[in-house]
Amino acid sequence: MSGGTSRRSGGDLGRRLRVSAVGIPVGFAVVWAGGWVLLGVLLALALIGTHEVLGFARARDVRPFGPLALLASACLLLAAPLSGGTPETWALTAVGVLVATALLALAATVFLRGPAGGPLAAAAVTVLAPLYVAMPLAFGWFLRHHPASAWELAAWAGTGLVLLPIIATWLGDTTAYFGGRAMGRRKLLPSVSPAKTVEGAFWGLVGSVSGALLVTAFLFPVFGGGEPLSLLAAALLGLAIGGVAQVGDLAESALKREAGIKDSGAILPGHGGVLDRFDAILFTLPLTWLLLPFFLGWGG
Repeated sequence: MSGGTSRRSGGDLGRRLRVSAVGIPVGFAVVWAGGWVLLGVLLALALIGTHEVLGFARARDVRPFGPLALLASACLLLAAPLSGGTPETWALTAVGVLVATALLALAATVFLRGPAGGPLAAAAVTVLAPLYVAMPLAFGWFLRHHPASAWELAAWAGTGLVLLPIIATWLGDTTAYFGGRAMGRRKLLPSVSPAKTVEGAFWGLVGSVSGALLVTAFLFPVFGGGEPLSLLAAALLGLAIGGVAQVGDLAESALKREAGIKDSGAILPGHGGVLDRFDAILFTLPLTWLLLPFFLGWGG
């Protein structure tokens, strides 16, 4: 989700639309393919996003151990299929990776930099970057291969479970922007993101609920997968996704504001960096996985 208004105006809007026109069908194809194709794209996003977080720290004169953080991010993503393919088996590996990263970062600060090298901040950011970016992205792989995807058309079912939080998140972002522009009066959290308003946040929730309903009521049946969620369950899940997505958006805004950086990167014309486009997704992918067991087959 985008953090400010400047990227949404003028020529930037045109670039955003052109990138989206290419990115949306490519993204759909990648999610549909699943497996190692999806994992490879998630790995690339994780490495770029991790690099962007390290850039935030360096802008504040913190020197994290970049290669170690990138290695940890790669391990977290690659462990998703290699550790058994479920979050339960992956979790032990993930915890081990993060603990090892923390201990290695602390050891490196002791032997390479000493107390004057900022060991606390360096070690903390080295662990935070993969934890913030790579770990949530792994849930994109888990959703695509979720046990609930094993109904009539498995390829579409898993694709839909990934698209549900993505569409709900990005539709919420869109309605928040236009709703805020049209009706926004009260600032939501001006110290973090001056452009965001309470009214925009409300319309963002409406958009996220609408996105979840769209996927459940239209996309699943059209592609022959049936409806794994009732409309009531989809609406409640969309509401949760919308709320958490806005927290994810604000979290990245806070990091950028502290670093004094407008965009996390420039890899996506008109969109900024990977984090500028996927900041909320980092929160909503794991949330969707966690909530699905409570909503599948409920409320019909």
